[in-house]
Amino acid sequence: MATEVSKLEKDLKANGVALIGIGPEETGVKEFKDGGFFKGDIYIDEKKQCYKDLGFKRYNAVNVIPAAMGKKVREIASKASAEGIQGNFSGDLLQSGGMLVVAKGGEKVLLHFVQKTPADNVPLEEITKALGISANVQAGEKPQCNEDVCTR
Repeated sequence: MATEVSKLEKDLKANGVALIGIGPEETGVKEFKDGGFFKGDIYIDEKKQCYKDLGFKRYNAVNVIPAAMGKKVREIASKASAEGIQGNFSGDLLQSGGMLVVAKGGEKVLLHFVQKTPADNVPLEEITKALGISANVQAGEKPQCNEDVCTR
């Protein structure tokens, strides 16, 4: 999701919109930034208070396995791999996320998205529509998956 939304960075900046990420911990942040996976500023919320406030759920040992093994997750993993993005399994793997888009000044919520599964993300068109801007980027190609394999 971070790499996909980062495709909007130039259009966001041109329209005075800041791209900000909030991570749950310092683990992996340097590697994440050095890898260019996110083009905005990154802040850390180790207490995960903003995650709680925004309704981002936390998985547990019982519900993380089915969520992580689903077809949609395999599609996203295949898409990431095709774009040269390799994941690691360090850090907090149980925290889900989402996206919050607010108007200048923070008084009005334009978009509040909560992941239901680890593969959920907001289409770029939905983000630009919420902001009332246009963008000259193309969303990444979604792989085609069946129960056994994902292909481009």
